[in-house]
Amino acid sequence: MKRIISIFVCLIFTLSIALTFGGCSSKTKLFVYNVGDYIHPDVIEMFEKEHPDIKVVYELFDSVEEMYMKVSNGTSPYDVVIPSDYMIEQMREEGMLNKINFENVPNYENIDSSMRNLDFDPTNEYAVPYMWGTIGILYNKTMVDDPVDSWDILWNEKYKGEIFMLNQERDMVSIALKKCGYSMNSDNDSELKEAEKILKEQNPLVKAYCGDEIKDNMINGNGALAIVWSGDAYFCIEQNPDLAFAIPKEGTNLWFDCMVIPTTSTHQAEAEMFIDFMSRPDIAKLNAEYIGYSTANASARDMLEDSVKNDKLRYPELDEEFMSKMEIFAYNKERNAKLTEIWTRVLNS
Repeated sequence: MKRIISIFVCLIFTLSIALTFGGCSSKTKLFVYNVGDYIHPDVIEMFEKEHPDIKVVYELFDSVEEMYMKVSNGTSPYDVVIPSDYMIEQMREEGMLNKINFENVPNYENIDSSMRNLDFDPTNEYAVPYMWGTIGILYNKTMVDDPVDSWDILWNEKYKGEIFMLNQERDMVSIALKKCGYSMNSDNDSELKEAEKILKEQNPLVKAYCGDEIKDNMINGNGALAIVWSGDAYFCIEQNPDLAFAIPKEGTNLWFDCMVIPTTSTHQAEAEMFIDFMSRPDIAKLNAEYIGYSTANASARDMLEDSVKNDKLRYPELDEEFMSKMEIFAYNKERNAKLTEIWTRVLNS
Protein backbone atom coordinates (compact mmCIF):
# COMPACT_ATOMS: atom_id res chain seq x y z
CA MET A 1 0.00 0.00 0.00
CA LYS A 2 2.83 2.45 0.85
CA ARG A 3 4.43 1.64 -2.49
CA ILE A 4 1.14 2.31 -4.32
CA ILE A 5 0.65 5.61 -2.48
CA SER A 6 4.23 6.61 -3.26
CA ILE A 7 3.77 5.86 -6.95
CA PHE A 8 0.47 7.77 -6.95
CA VAL A 9 2.11 10.83 -5.33
CA CYS A 10 4.93 10.71 -7.87
CA LEU A 11 2.44 10.56 -10.72
CA ILE A 12 0.53 13.56 -9.35
CA PHE A 13 3.78 15.53 -8.91
CA THR A 14 4.92 14.65 -12.43
CA LEU A 15 1.55 15.64 -13.87
CA SER A 16 1.68 18.94 -11.99
CA ILE A 17 5.10 19.75 -13.42
CA ALA A 18 3.95 18.79 -16.91
CA LEU A 19 0.89 21.01 -16.66
CA THR A 20 2.93 23.89 -15.30
CA PHE A 21 5.63 23.81 -17.95
CA GLY A 22 3.17 22.83 -20.63
CA GLY A 23 1.13 25.96 -19.81
CA CYS A 24 4.23 28.14 -20.03
CA SER A 25 5.40 26.64 -23.30
CA SER A 26 1.95 27.16 -24.88
CA LYS A 27 2.26 30.92 -24.41
CA THR A 28 3.42 33.08 -27.30
CA LYS A 29 6.71 34.79 -26.50
CA LEU A 30 6.64 38.41 -27.62
CA PHE A 31 10.12 39.94 -27.79
CA VAL A 32 10.24 43.67 -27.03
CA TYR A 33 13.47 45.65 -27.39
CA ASN A 34 13.67 49.08 -25.77
CA VAL A 35 16.15 51.52 -24.29
CA GLY A 36 16.65 51.36 -20.52
CA ASP A 37 14.19 52.89 -18.03
CA TYR A 38 11.76 53.81 -20.80
CA ILE A 39 8.54 52.21 -19.59
CA HIS A 40 6.62 52.09 -16.31
CA PRO A 41 7.73 48.98 -14.37
CA ASP A 42 4.15 47.66 -14.09
CA VAL A 43 3.12 47.98 -17.72
CA ILE A 44 4.50 44.64 -18.95
CA GLU A 45 2.73 42.75 -16.17
CA MET A 46 -0.49 44.66 -16.89
CA PHE A 47 -0.31 43.65 -20.56
CA GLU A 48 0.30 40.00 -19.67
CA LYS A 49 -2.68 39.97 -17.30
CA GLU A 50 -4.94 41.23 -20.08
CA HIS A 51 -3.37 38.78 -22.54
CA PRO A 52 -2.63 35.64 -20.51
CA ASP A 53 -1.61 33.70 -23.62
CA ILE A 54 1.33 36.08 -24.24
CA LYS A 55 4.63 36.20 -22.37
CA VAL A 56 6.66 39.37 -22.96
CA VAL A 57 10.42 38.92 -23.16
CA TYR A 58 11.69 42.43 -22.50
CA GLU A 59 15.29 43.33 -23.38
CA LEU A 60 17.26 46.59 -23.27
CA PHE A 61 19.72 48.36 -25.54
CA ASP A 62 22.06 51.26 -24.75
CA SER A 63 21.77 53.10 -28.05
CA VAL A 64 19.71 52.93 -31.23
CA GLU A 65 22.92 52.13 -33.10
CA GLU A 66 23.36 49.04 -30.93
CA MET A 67 19.74 48.11 -31.59
CA TYR A 68 20.23 48.53 -35.34
CA MET A 69 23.29 46.27 -35.40
CA LYS A 70 21.45 43.53 -33.55
CA VAL A 71 18.26 43.71 -35.61
CA SER A 72 20.03 44.13 -38.96
CA ASN A 73 21.77 40.76 -38.70
CA GLY A 74 18.43 39.19 -39.63
CA THR A 75 18.42 36.60 -36.84
CA SER A 76 17.14 38.66 -33.91
CA PRO A 77 13.84 37.53 -32.36
CA TYR A 78 12.43 41.00 -31.70
CA ASP A 79 8.79 41.70 -32.49
CA VAL A 80 8.59 45.31 -31.25
CA VAL A 81 11.48 47.78 -31.08
CA ILE A 82 11.47 51.46 -30.11
CA PRO A 83 14.04 53.43 -32.14
CA SER A 84 14.37 57.15 -32.91
CA ASP A 85 13.21 58.99 -36.01
CA TYR A 86 16.38 58.94 -38.12
CA MET A 87 16.91 55.25 -37.38
CA ILE A 88 13.33 54.47 -38.34
CA GLU A 89 13.97 56.22 -41.65
CA GLN A 90 17.10 54.15 -42.20
CA MET A 91 15.41 50.87 -41.27
CA ARG A 92 12.44 51.68 -43.51
CA GLU A 93 14.69 52.49 -46.48
CA GLU A 94 16.63 49.27 -45.94
CA GLY A 95 13.48 47.16 -45.88
CA MET A 96 13.83 46.20 -42.22
CA LEU A 97 10.32 47.15 -41.10
CA ASN A 98 6.90 45.58 -41.57
CA LYS A 99 3.91 47.72 -42.40
CA ILE A 100 1.52 47.88 -39.45
CA ASN A 101 -2.08 46.74 -39.84
CA PHE A 102 -3.77 49.66 -38.13
CA GLU A 103 -7.06 47.80 -37.93
CA ASN A 104 -5.33 46.00 -35.05
CA VAL A 105 -4.22 49.28 -33.48
CA PRO A 106 -7.46 51.23 -32.90
CA ASN A 107 -5.78 53.33 -30.20
CA TYR A 108 -3.69 54.94 -32.93
CA GLU A 109 -6.51 57.48 -33.09
CA ASN A 110 -5.16 58.87 -29.80
CA ILE A 111 -1.83 59.85 -31.36
CA ASP A 112 -1.48 63.61 -31.81
CA SER A 113 -2.12 64.60 -35.43
CA SER A 114 1.05 66.72 -35.39
CA MET A 115 3.06 63.51 -34.85
CA ARG A 116 1.88 62.02 -38.14
CA ASN A 117 3.13 62.39 -41.72
CA LEU A 118 6.65 63.15 -40.54
CA ASP A 119 9.60 62.59 -42.87
CA PHE A 120 10.75 59.34 -41.28
CA ASP A 121 7.29 57.78 -41.92
CA PRO A 122 5.52 60.11 -44.36
CA THR A 123 2.68 57.71 -45.17
CA ASN A 124 2.05 56.60 -41.56
CA GLU A 125 2.54 52.92 -42.34
CA TYR A 126 5.51 51.79 -40.26
CA ALA A 127 5.62 53.60 -36.92
CA VAL A 128 3.44 54.55 -33.97
CA PRO A 129 4.87 57.53 -32.03
CA TYR A 130 5.61 56.83 -28.37
CA MET A 131 7.57 59.68 -26.78
CA TRP A 132 9.18 62.85 -28.08
CA GLY A 133 11.24 65.72 -26.79
CA THR A 134 14.27 67.92 -27.22
CA ILE A 135 17.89 68.12 -26.13
CA GLY A 136 19.16 71.02 -24.04
CA ILE A 137 21.30 72.16 -21.14
CA LEU A 138 20.77 70.99 -17.56
CA TYR A 139 22.53 73.31 -15.13
CA ASN A 140 23.08 73.77 -11.42
CA LYS A 141 21.75 77.16 -10.34
CA THR A 142 24.13 77.29 -7.37
CA MET A 143 27.16 76.86 -9.63
CA VAL A 144 26.21 78.82 -12.75
CA ASP A 145 25.80 82.59 -12.51
CA ASP A 146 25.56 83.34 -16.23
CA PRO A 147 22.41 83.25 -18.37
CA VAL A 148 21.87 79.77 -19.78
CA ASP A 149 20.26 80.73 -23.06
CA SER A 150 22.88 79.77 -25.64
CA TRP A 151 25.09 76.83 -26.56
CA ASP A 152 27.98 79.27 -26.08
CA ILE A 153 28.04 78.69 -22.33
CA LEU A 154 29.42 75.19 -22.92
CA TRP A 155 32.57 76.83 -24.28
CA ASN A 156 32.95 79.22 -21.31
CA GLU A 157 36.33 78.55 -19.65
CA LYS A 158 34.87 79.60 -16.30
CA TYR A 159 33.20 76.18 -16.14
CA LYS A 160 36.25 74.15 -17.09
CA GLY A 161 36.04 70.67 -15.56
CA GLU A 162 32.36 71.14 -14.70
CA ILE A 163 30.81 70.30 -18.07
CA PHE A 164 29.32 66.92 -19.03
CA MET A 165 28.79 66.15 -22.71
CA LEU A 166 27.04 63.14 -24.20
CA ASN A 167 29.18 60.52 -25.88
CA GLN A 168 26.87 60.69 -28.88
CA GLU A 169 28.44 61.80 -32.14
CA ARG A 170 25.22 62.86 -33.86
CA ASP A 171 24.01 65.03 -30.97
CA MET A 172 27.35 66.63 -30.16
CA VAL A 173 28.27 67.52 -33.73
CA SER A 174 24.76 68.88 -34.21
CA ILE A 175 25.08 71.13 -31.16
CA ALA A 176 28.34 72.50 -32.54
CA LEU A 177 26.66 73.13 -35.91
CA LYS A 178 23.82 75.00 -34.21
CA LYS A 179 26.30 77.09 -32.21
CA CYS A 180 27.91 78.07 -35.51
CA GLY A 181 24.53 79.00 -37.00
CA TYR A 182 24.17 76.00 -39.29
CA SER A 183 21.58 73.28 -39.74
CA MET A 184 21.87 70.23 -37.50
CA ASN A 185 21.57 68.14 -40.65
CA SER A 186 24.31 69.98 -42.53
CA ASP A 187 26.34 67.84 -44.93
CA ASN A 188 28.56 70.73 -45.97
CA ASP A 189 32.20 69.75 -45.46
CA SER A 190 33.36 73.24 -44.48
CA GLU A 191 30.56 73.58 -41.93
CA LEU A 192 31.30 70.14 -40.50
CA LYS A 193 34.98 71.06 -40.32
CA GLU A 194 34.10 74.19 -38.35
CA ALA A 195 31.95 72.14 -35.98
CA GLU A 196 34.84 69.71 -35.45
CA LYS A 197 37.21 72.59 -34.75
CA ILE A 198 35.11 74.08 -31.95
CA LEU A 199 34.44 70.66 -30.42
CA LYS A 200 38.19 70.11 -30.23
CA GLU A 201 38.55 73.56 -28.64
CA GLN A 202 35.94 72.60 -26.06
CA ASN A 203 37.54 69.25 -25.26
CA PRO A 204 39.83 70.54 -22.43
CA LEU A 205 36.80 72.08 -20.68
CA VAL A 206 34.81 68.84 -20.60
CA LYS A 207 34.75 66.80 -17.41
CA ALA A 208 33.52 63.68 -19.18
CA TYR A 209 31.77 62.40 -22.29
CA CYS A 210 29.24 59.89 -21.05
CA GLY A 211 25.68 58.54 -21.12
CA ASP A 212 23.11 57.81 -18.42
CA GLU A 213 25.65 58.49 -15.66
CA ILE A 214 25.23 62.19 -16.43
CA LYS A 215 21.96 62.09 -14.51
CA ASP A 216 23.48 60.79 -11.28
CA ASN A 217 26.39 63.20 -11.53
CA MET A 218 24.15 66.23 -11.92
CA ILE A 219 21.76 65.08 -9.20
CA ASN A 220 24.70 64.69 -6.83
CA GLY A 221 26.11 68.13 -7.66
CA ASN A 222 29.17 66.82 -9.48
CA GLY A 223 28.88 69.22 -12.40
CA ALA A 224 27.66 72.67 -13.36
CA LEU A 225 26.44 72.06 -16.91
CA ALA A 226 25.36 69.01 -18.88
CA ILE A 227 23.79 68.04 -22.17
CA VAL A 228 20.64 65.99 -21.53
CA TRP A 229 17.41 65.00 -23.19
CA SER A 230 14.36 66.83 -21.91
CA GLY A 231 12.81 63.91 -20.01
CA ASP A 232 16.06 63.16 -18.22
CA ALA A 233 16.27 66.83 -17.27
CA TYR A 234 12.93 66.75 -15.50
CA PHE A 235 13.83 63.52 -13.74
CA CYS A 236 17.00 65.17 -12.41
CA ILE A 237 15.17 68.33 -11.36
CA GLU A 238 12.72 66.26 -9.32
CA GLN A 239 15.66 64.76 -7.45
CA ASN A 240 17.60 68.02 -7.02
CA PRO A 241 15.71 71.36 -7.01
CA ASP A 242 19.00 73.24 -7.54
CA LEU A 243 18.86 72.09 -11.16
CA ALA A 244 17.13 73.77 -14.11
CA PHE A 245 16.74 73.08 -17.82
CA ALA A 246 17.14 75.39 -20.81
CA ILE A 247 16.72 75.13 -24.57
CA PRO A 248 19.27 77.44 -26.25
CA LYS A 249 18.03 80.29 -28.43
CA GLU A 250 19.92 78.98 -31.48
CA GLY A 251 17.54 76.01 -31.58
CA THR A 252 17.90 72.30 -30.98
CA ASN A 253 16.91 68.80 -32.05
CA LEU A 254 13.28 67.73 -31.99
CA TRP A 255 13.21 63.95 -31.74
CA PHE A 256 10.58 61.22 -31.83
CA ASP A 257 10.77 57.66 -30.55
CA CYS A 258 8.29 55.24 -32.08
CA MET A 259 7.16 51.65 -31.87
CA VAL A 260 7.91 49.61 -34.99
CA ILE A 261 7.82 45.95 -36.06
CA PRO A 262 10.98 44.48 -37.65
CA THR A 263 10.58 42.22 -40.68
CA THR A 264 12.13 39.42 -38.63
CA SER A 265 9.12 39.39 -36.27
CA THR A 266 7.25 36.09 -36.19
CA HIS A 267 4.36 37.48 -34.14
CA GLN A 268 2.96 40.41 -36.11
CA ALA A 269 -0.56 40.23 -34.64
CA GLU A 270 0.71 40.05 -31.05
CA ALA A 271 3.12 42.91 -31.74
CA GLU A 272 0.21 45.03 -32.93
CA MET A 273 -1.72 44.10 -29.78
CA PHE A 274 1.20 45.33 -27.67
CA ILE A 275 1.50 48.58 -29.64
CA ASP A 276 -2.22 49.15 -29.28
CA PHE A 277 -2.00 48.55 -25.53
CA MET A 278 0.87 51.03 -25.23
CA SER A 279 -1.22 53.57 -27.17
CA ARG A 280 -4.16 53.33 -24.80
CA PRO A 281 -4.55 56.70 -22.99
CA ASP A 282 -4.31 55.34 -19.44
CA ILE A 283 -1.17 53.34 -20.27
CA ALA A 284 0.39 56.21 -22.21
CA LYS A 285 -0.28 58.53 -19.26
CA LEU A 286 1.27 56.05 -16.85
CA ASN A 287 4.40 55.83 -18.98
CA ALA A 288 4.67 59.59 -19.50
CA GLU A 289 4.41 60.30 -15.77
CA TYR A 290 7.02 57.69 -14.95
CA ILE A 291 9.51 58.53 -17.69
CA GLY A 292 9.17 62.32 -17.67
CA TYR A 293 9.22 62.66 -21.45
CA SER A 294 6.51 64.20 -23.61
CA THR A 295 3.85 61.75 -24.73
CA ALA A 296 2.81 61.57 -28.37
CA ASN A 297 -0.63 60.47 -27.18
CA ALA A 298 -2.96 63.48 -27.28
CA SER A 299 -5.61 61.80 -25.12
CA ALA A 300 -3.03 60.92 -22.48
CA ARG A 301 -1.62 64.45 -22.51
CA ASP A 302 -5.08 65.85 -21.78
CA MET A 303 -5.09 63.74 -18.62
CA LEU A 304 -1.79 65.14 -17.29
CA GLU A 305 -1.49 67.87 -14.68
CA ASP A 306 -1.78 71.42 -16.04
CA SER A 307 1.74 72.28 -14.88
CA VAL A 308 3.06 69.49 -17.09
CA LYS A 309 0.94 69.70 -20.23
CA ASN A 310 1.25 73.50 -20.36
CA ASP A 311 5.04 73.57 -19.91
CA LYS A 312 6.60 74.78 -23.17
CA LEU A 313 9.91 73.09 -22.37
CA ARG A 314 8.08 69.76 -22.29
CA TYR A 315 5.66 70.63 -25.09
CA PRO A 316 7.49 73.23 -27.20
CA GLU A 317 4.74 73.43 -29.82
CA LEU A 318 3.10 75.83 -27.34
CA ASP A 319 5.64 78.40 -28.56
CA GLU A 320 5.79 78.91 -32.34
CA GLU A 321 9.14 80.73 -32.18
CA PHE A 322 10.57 77.85 -30.19
CA MET A 323 9.34 75.34 -32.75
CA SER A 324 10.63 77.30 -35.71
CA LYS A 325 14.20 76.64 -34.54
CA MET A 326 13.74 72.91 -33.98
CA GLU A 327 15.08 70.31 -36.39
CA ILE A 328 14.38 66.60 -36.78
CA PHE A 329 17.40 64.48 -37.60
CA ALA A 330 17.36 63.09 -41.13
CA TYR A 331 19.02 59.85 -42.20
CA ASN A 332 22.04 60.28 -44.46
CA LYS A 333 24.34 57.28 -44.81
CA GLU A 334 27.32 59.23 -46.13
CA ARG A 335 26.95 61.89 -43.48
CA ASN A 336 26.81 59.25 -40.74
CA ALA A 337 30.27 58.05 -41.74
CA LYS A 338 31.57 61.63 -41.60
CA LEU A 339 30.13 62.12 -38.10
CA THR A 340 31.83 58.97 -36.85
CA GLU A 341 35.18 60.15 -38.18
CA ILE A 342 34.72 63.63 -36.70
CA TRP A 343 33.77 62.31 -33.29
CA THR A 344 36.72 59.92 -33.19
CA ARG A 345 39.08 62.80 -33.88
CA VAL A 346 37.41 65.00 -31.23
CA LEU A 347 37.73 62.33 -28.52
CA ASN A 348 41.38 61.79 -29.44
CA SER A 349 42.27 65.48 -29.58
